[in-house]
Amino acid sequence: MMLKKIVLPLLLLTLFYQANAQFKGVLKKVDEAKAKVEEKINGSTAALSQEEVGNGLKQALDIGVAEAVDFLSAEDGYYKTAYKILVPEDAQKVTSKLKAIPGWSNVEKTLEEKMNRAAEIAVEKAKPIFVKAIKEMTFQDAMNILMGEQNAATSYLHKTTYQSLFDEFMPVVQASLDEVNAREYWRGAVNAYNKIPFISKANPELDQHVTKMALVGLFDLVEKKEASIRTDVSQRKTDLLKKVFAKQD
Repeated sequence: MMLKKIVLPLLLLTLFYQANAQFKGVLKKVDEAKAKVEEKINGSTAALSQEEVGNGLKQALDIGVAEAVDFLSAEDGYYKTAYKILVPEDAQKVTSKLKAIPGWSNVEKTLEEKMNRAAEIAVEKAKPIFVKAIKEMTFQDAMNILMGEQNAATSYLHKTTYQSLFDEFMPVVQASLDEVNAREYWRGAVNAYNKIPFISKANPELDQHVTKMALVGLFDLVEKKEASIRTDVSQRKTDLLKKVFAKQD
């Protein structure tokens, strides 16, 4: 009986120390794993300067613009894709009435083709404008943009440069519209419409509409390229892109 009283507490004490040792071992492994993660995060942060992050974001946008321009400036890059530029809403009343007049039955199709051809020409000619805008960008918080949404850099480009891009791009669009005789054709269409009895006179413009919709297509493609660089390692084709975007993986 006395032996049981001695052995049982000793056994319980032994089990307690064994369990405690195992628990401490688990805690030690957790701490070691945590330290490795923190070391990786802190190490990558320390290895990236604000300048490197900013340059990496600009490089991603540069690539996005180059690929977007190559796609959109090809024949039918706008016209036979999701980025097709349609007749503006205020011009549709003109085209719908003219369809019934001899010689103007295909006015909407003809106008759309001319607008899209002009956009395809303009976007190629305006490539230096977009590149210049990217190079002049100043990131207030490049790290937050890097760690932000998949379109964070493109959104920042849109927010900070859109109006100046629009203003510089529109003269290029106007010249391209004239190159394909779109504005001359449209003036003839509007004149024919305004001769129809008992209707309100109209003079819908094309310049701003084509400029706006051409930029919509461009920014959408740049956004998609940024997302692919963020999510697909194989799209990071330079050492800088690999280094910078590894941070947000």
